[in-house]
Amino acid sequence: MAEIEKRWYVMRAISGKEGKVKEYIDALISQHSDFAANVSQVLIPTEKIVTVRNGKRVVKEKNRFSGYVFVEAALIGETQSQLRNVPNVLGFLSATKNDTKPMPMSQIEVNHMLGTVDEIQDVPEDIMIPFEIGESIKVTDGPFSGFDAVIEDINNEKKKLKVMVKIFGRKTPLELGFMQVEKL
Repeated sequence: MAEIEKRWYVMRAISGKEGKVKEYIDALISQHSDFAANVSQVLIPTEKIVTVRNGKRVVKEKNRFSGYVFVEAALIGETQSQLRNVPNVLGFLSATKNDTKPMPMSQIEVNHMLGTVDEIQDVPEDIMIPFEIGESIKVTDGPFSGFDAVIEDINNEKKKLKVMVKIFGRKTPLELGFMQVEKL
């Protein structure tokens, strides 16, 4: 039997419920072989966001396309209605507002989406921020926020800097994280 040609489609989902939609479709794929023959992949592209909260580096994953789930499927037989009736799904993206026929993504859009997903997974979590000894920096976080400092030592493994801050006319040594300072 010849392989059925599958195309990528965009499903609209309730914002914040994309993960639940993916879980439900993955469960359908694993439980029903006829459904699995027509649906091969479900993706929710995400990106990593790095922030500083209370002096600590926090890495969060955020949906790149909030409210959308990408499905590789052959919409034949009952597959389209099964996907449409998944809880928290609003429908498929189509060519026009009143059109009920789902519009497949172009190959350029698919390559961009899959390339974006691959790039995000390949990006290392640790971002190297180049600093130099003797460089002037500004403290942006912590009790010495707003003070200017000079770098004395750099520890790339721990992502820490030893700096000298001038407080009340005296130089005071501090150890700060890379995310607690910015270049002047």
